[in-house]
Amino acid sequence: MPSTKPTIIDLFCGCGGLGLGAELAGFHSLAAVDIDQDLQSAYRLNFPNTNVIQADIGLLDRRSWKEIIGDIRPDGIIGGPPCQGFSRIGRRQPNDPRNNLIGHFFRQINELQPYFFLMENVEGILDDGNREILDAGLATVPGNYKILGPVRINALDCGAATSRKRIVIIGFDPAYVGNIELHSLLEEIKHPPTTVREALIDLPPPTFEKSNSKNDYTWAKYPSRNLISDYAKHLRSLPPSGLGSQLAIDSLLLGKVSGLMGTKHTEVVVDRFLNTIQGKIEPVSRYPRLNLNGFCPTLRAGTGSDKGSYQAMRPIHPTEPRVITVREAARLQGFPDWFLFHPTIWHSFRMIGNSVSPIMSTQLLTAIRKKLERKLAA
Repeated sequence: MPSTKPTIIDLFCGCGGLGLGAELAGFHSLAAVDIDQDLQSAYRLNFPNTNVIQADIGLLDRRSWKEIIGDIRPDGIIGGPPCQGFSRIGRRQPNDPRNNLIGHFFRQINELQPYFFLMENVEGILDDGNREILDAGLATVPGNYKILGPVRINALDCGAATSRKRIVIIGFDPAYVGNIELHSLLEEIKHPPTTVREALIDLPPPTFEKSNSKNDYTWAKYPSRNLISDYAKHLRSLPPSGLGSQLAIDSLLLGKVSGLMGTKHTEVVVDRFLNTIQGKIEPVSRYPRLNLNGFCPTLRAGTGSDKGSYQAMRPIHPTEPRVITVREAARLQGFPDWFLFHPTIWHSFRMIGNSVSPIMSTQLLTAIRKKLERKLAA
């Protein structure tokens, strides 16, 4: 039975941080496109009713979309074009060919003519040499769209447990969406941040049991604890109808959660981690140790095999001498416990570190959906 929800197309979808926010806000993701098969493998698992396409967005044209979605005009297009060339972390690469994908994002706006679009990227996109690329893309947007931003939004200010500042640009056609005021929108999405304690305290410790299966997502039972924060209760809930894999749903019903694969440390490293005070940086690894009453710094992605397969920094657990698990990173970022990532730690952290916080995207897209539905019902 076709969905009656407003629809979106998710470009550069990755594992689905923006797409999940859209679904939880009341949209349906018609199609999700990414060129990285490993990253989008999680989208296929967690969004069973979405057409997930592995493709180069730069090659998609009107004929391609006709084959993917037929004659449907999507209500919205969302996406975060690859940002490595704009990042302030590591070496800047102004000539990185991935920077050109911003132009292809805006080209798809012209192809599909959605009622609104939302694009996110790193703060470095506003730096000298990068802003010109963004402005050139925006200049191609049809004149019937009103543009909000670029504006800087921190996931922490939307209720997440991690600081993650992103540049957001929203475009909308007032004839279909009505008027959106930037100040009102920013006020609407504000929520108190979540502490590390509230995000992590109810999760099981890592497990080091080996499985013969290549598709083992490393499950463990929740410990019996009386104190579970409202944030944790929300993320422990079953997914809405149409989302989540049956494997994750069945496991949650048995009190099990995934992403508990452990990282083994040498005794020397364990000692260093033990001697690092909460909220301080371990001097050798330069890893931060989380503070139970504080917030997590921005989680990083590392690189794919095409860029050397570098493992990103992972924070040290606040009370145990180890780095955090995949599930702990997901909790801090705001992913629900039913969301499956990848059987390997490396790809899982790439997924989480590359993603928008679903808490932030849910707040943003809920505010837009309310405007859209109110206008269309008038």
